[in-house]
Amino acid sequence: MSDIEELRRKRMQQLQQQAAQQSSEAESQEKMRRELEAQKRQAIMQILTPEARSRLANLRLTRPEFVEQIELQLIQLAQMGRVKAKITDEQLKVLLKKLAGQKRDINITWK
Repeated sequence: MSDIEELRRKRMQQLQQQAAQQSSEAESQEKMRRELEAQKRQAIMQILTPEARSRLANLRLTRPEFVEQIELQLIQLAQMGRVKAKITDEQLKVLLKKLAGQKRDINITWK
């Protein structure tokens, strides 16, 4: 009976170690995600005017994936040096119209 108990004890220790490793990995991934998010917010603050940031924040409520794409594109443009000055609200509107206009129009015709 003591052999079975010893095996159970060892297995429990292994499972506890695995759980501890997984939780520490999850914590480190969460920390990295938060750091990347903070860096992205900082970059967006340098690229956009307050009005443009406000517009993106409002748009994020309805289309979060679209805003993520926009932010990544803006950061890439800034890293390539193609953004010389802060992007204003009007410039952002034009950009949003161009990007939103790229979606397909679906027409249904009844016969």
